[in-house]
Amino acid sequence: FFQAEDGIRDTSVTGVQTCALPIWANMLEEKWITDRNPTEKFPHYTRANAGEVLADPVTPLGWTFGWESGIVLGCRDGFVSYGVFDADEYGDPPETFGLFGGYFYNCLTSARMMGVRMPGVTPEAIDDAYFDAHPDVPPYVAEDWHESERHSEKLAETGAYLLSATEHPPIEEHKRIGNEIRASRPNLSELDNQELLARARSLQPHLISMFEQHVWASLGASNGPGILGALLAEVGRSDDVVKLLSGIGDVDSADIGRELWQLSRMIRSSDLIQSEFDEGVSEDLLDRCPQEFREAFQTFLYNHGSRGPNEWDIGAHTYETNPGLALSMLNAMRQQDDSADPALAIERNSRIREDLRAEFTAMFSENEEASGMFAAGMQAGEVWLAARERQKSTIVKPIQEIRLCFRELGSRLALDGHIDDPDLIFMLLESELDDFLADPSSFNDRLVERERDYRELFDLIPPFIVNTTCAPLSDWPRKSRQEITLVSVGEELEGVACSPGIIQGTARVILDPNDSMSLEPGDILVTQNTDPAWTPLFLVAGAVVVNVGAIASHASIVSRELGIPCVASVADASLRIPDGSIITVDGSAGTVVIDQLP
Repeated sequence: FFQAEDGIRDTSVTGVQTCALPIWANMLEEKWITDRNPTEKFPHYTRANAGEVLADPVTPLGWTFGWESGIVLGCRDGFVSYGVFDADEYGDPPETFGLFGGYFYNCLTSARMMGVRMPGVTPEAIDDAYFDAHPDVPPYVAEDWHESERHSEKLAETGAYLLSATEHPPIEEHKRIGNEIRASRPNLSELDNQELLARARSLQPHLISMFEQHVWASLGASNGPGILGALLAEVGRSDDVVKLLSGIGDVDSADIGRELWQLSRMIRSSDLIQSEFDEGVSEDLLDRCPQEFREAFQTFLYNHGSRGPNEWDIGAHTYETNPGLALSMLNAMRQQDDSADPALAIERNSRIREDLRAEFTAMFSENEEASGMFAAGMQAGEVWLAARERQKSTIVKPIQEIRLCFRELGSRLALDGHIDDPDLIFMLLESELDDFLADPSSFNDRLVERERDYRELFDLIPPFIVNTTCAPLSDWPRKSRQEITLVSVGEELEGVACSPGIIQGTARVILDPNDSMSLEPGDILVTQNTDPAWTPLFLVAGAVVVNVGAIASHASIVSRELGIPCVASVADASLRIPDGSIITVDGSAGTVVIDQLP
């Protein structure tokens, strides 16, 4: 977009054209148009566990329509019903999440209040459970309003429920509603513009109610790992925690991988389909494949079409809006041998888990307190880790239906010549929608300029922590000018043990799940963080290493279900480990050793 001495270049990090010495043309130097300001009451925000929700900058419409008017309110309601806050303790809009430089942040202050107000928990324990052990994380500082006996009593009731529940009915009900929303989709092409907008608005309340329960599942998911971790540390068996959390089964996010695996077997068993994929993933690939495969793929799209990179942003593409995303995954998975069947890994991990359950049950049988803690930790892990992934799979369904309404609007307005490109509709703010539909052509130039500035956000490196104030965007470092100290042979990188197993393999640094052709069976996937769109790659990889995450993050849960080692929170792994290095990943100890450089 800008001229520089060395010209314009295409960065491998973002795939967005930038230059070595960018000029901040039309973008505000201080902040992006949808950015928030930290408040005195909620001053601290973190990218920890945020990148797996929204890795890239959020589109203006995605944030204002999907988040500010939906998910943000649901998060407030969730923390209130859980017992952490009263609604009036939040500001307006609620400080449940942050947005800085267009990047999504978790509110560190809000999460820490659970550590202050829940009996037997500390803010530091919350940091350990949810956020990376990062030097920039500010220490907790108590304030007068933090302590609340009334909230502590409510949280004690919630905690007792979390440890006794064998299921959580609201999440099962929401799964039914999500499936119903998908099944009742009208023919969008037959709706006029106002009807499309009305349908999108009618789905916003589902985002609120579903995310309220997502809060319950996310907060509850820390209980099992926390209890087991503390208990097994006392007997010197900490490495077994991740094994006890593996092979749980019924994890909805892993279903994407399992269904794609079956499709990949259809390809592998057919010389005809193999030859068509050999020609490359093109728009007419499906048309060239047999009807049986096309029908099976359409079934997959019906079940999982709402998934994809950055699926929480209505401006992002999904498997349904861009089937090539899933076909590219299949192109990599078809190379994998049948021995990588995830069902075999789940069965193997389940056996290990049950053997360990029996061993520890016998070990603690003489100690009533330890025995009760072990049983409660196991049950909590089973129920709430699966519930967390289930609710994530559910909430993206109304997000998808909203997305399709706006994609239909954008396509028809572009076809009629009102806007230059269908995707420009996602550069709108929610407050502009009514005026836009009244006179869409008058917005075109504004949206083109806004989209140009939005693309510049992709080259920014968001700070891990925003502490009371956010630096002007013009001061943020850029990916295209980043200097990194690479690893050396023999160096051991430490992270968080998330999925058991030890494997040596070739590191493949992949920053976009759709750019995965270099990943071959048994290679070790090294990346920043993952969301469900990455799940199929786990079926190709021999192990996963991610820069950020914790034992209850997406990469960890799915790795355990699919039976491959995973180490999370390896600082700057995707930047420091050169592609092609030979590394050894120990998912039980949480280490990555550099054996050989390319």
